[in-house]
Amino acid sequence: MGTTATMDEWPPEGQFPFDLFISKKYKSFWAAGNIQFTDAVGNLLFRVDRRQSNNSSAQKLILDASDNTLIRLVRLVKGPWQGFMVSDNEEKKLMFSVHRTQNTFTKLEFDIFLGDGHGEGAEADLKMKGSAFKRSCTIYKGNSIVAETSLMYTLGFRKHFIPRNRFRVTIFPGFAELSLVVALVAIFFDKRKFWI
Repeated sequence: MGTTATMDEWPPEGQFPFDLFISKKYKSFWAAGNIQFTDAVGNLLFRVDRRQSNNSSAQKLILDASDNTLIRLVRLVKGPWQGFMVSDNEEKKLMFSVHRTQNTFTKLEFDIFLGDGHGEGAEADLKMKGSAFKRSCTIYKGNSIVAETSLMYTLGFRKHFIPRNRFRVTIFPGFAELSLVVALVAIFFDKRKFWI
């Protein structure tokens, strides 16, 4: 019998893509819910929590299954998103920034710069493209796909009832930063209430 990888060993070594399953869990009928990322058997791995900020910025927290904050996402009004690494409840450094380059009803595109900044004319480390209306998002590193979302009901699960707000995100080999993928998916679908 195989063993399950711990979070310290995640993602498991290998040459195969692996999946996280995304859904929204509601706290109550009136309260907003949290986005959750689970493994194939339903174990919670990550949670996205929206927080109110004292200033005019939007803020989200990427938490692990034990409610430890991994990344704090901040977006100033009409500005880029920034992801700050958090360790032992202390904010450490700027991990990445996300700049929207296209925003139409059918198409969204973002440039992602890793690290603590980028110079004028610098090339993005990652790109994120897709259509929130079609519930699709693909993250690229150069010409390679890092991760992509898929609607569950389009994946051959037609014999069972699968809600339209249940998703799968497939992470491809060679990219181990799961929390970064979770943060980018949360940014891509931010305020898309018809999704999650």
